[in-house]
Amino acid sequence: MSIEGKAKEVAGYVKEEMNEHGKSPESQKKAQEGRDLRNEGRIEDGKPPKTSEPGTGAE
Repeated sequence: MSIEGKAKEVAGYVKEEMNEHGKSPESQKKAQEGRDLRNEGRIEDGKPPKTSEPGTGAE
């Protein structure tokens, strides 16, 4: 696990969690940006990316 990959995953998780329940398109966009950042960190650490929609709670 790289420090950078772990930091990206955590930052993406926080951004996604903060915005996933918003109804506005802007909130949903920010949640997706968080998911993308989270996946980037996961890929750097050799983990599979999350493929479900942000806010669904699916693994």
